[in-house]
Amino acid sequence: WSTSDHPDAGSVRDLLGATRAALLDALGEPASSTDLALRFGVSTSAVNQHLRVMERGGLLNRSRYGRAVLYYRSAVGDALTRT
Repeated sequence: WSTSDHPDAGSVRDLLGATRAALLDALGEPASSTDLALRFGVSTSAVNQHLRVMERGGLLNRSRYGRAVLYYRSAVGDALTRT
C-alpha cells in the first residue's frame, strides 16, 4: 500500500469540482459569502450553496462576526489544500 501525505491539487479539483476547489483554496483566510461572491464574480446565492455543501462535508467551519457569517477551512479542508 502506498499513501501520500499531500493530495494532488488536480485530484482535489476533480473530486470537488473547480468552483468548490477554488472556494476551498480561498478560505485559508475567513471570508463571508458576499466577499467570496464579489471575488469570484458570481451570485451570493451560488456561493452559499457551495459553502453549505462543503460545510456539511466537514471541509469548512463558520463563525458569526457581528452581522456577518465568516467561513474558513476546517482541519480536513486544510489537509486537502496542502500541496
